[in-house]
Amino acid sequence: MEAIKDKRWRELDLTERERALCAVAEKMSATPTRMVPEDWGPLRDLGFSDQECLEVGHIVGIFNYLTRMADGFGLQLDPETGHASESGEALQRPLYGPVGDA
Repeated sequence: MEAIKDKRWRELDLTERERALCAVAEKMSATPTRMVPEDWGPLRDLGFSDQECLEVGHIVGIFNYLTRMADGFGLQLDPETGHASESGEALQRPLYGPVGDA
C-alpha cells in the first residue's frame, strides 16, 4: 500500500494483471480526461470484456468519489480502522451479525 501511495507500484513484483489494473487506476484517478482506448489495451490483452472494463472503471470511480467525499467533509477514521491502516493489520470484524448498536 505504501508503494501505491508513493506512486512506486511499478517497482513491485506484480502480476501482469495487477500491473494493468494499477496503470488504468492511476491514469483514471490522476488524468481521466486523457484516457484513450489504448489505455485499456493491456486489460483487453488479458481477456477483459467491455463489461469487465466498465466494472474496473466503476470501482476506480467509486473509490475516488468516496475518498473525496470523506476528505471534503473532514471525516476521520475510527480508532480500530486507523490502527489497521497504520499497522497493516487486518480489521477483525464479524462477517455477520448486527452493525453498530442497533
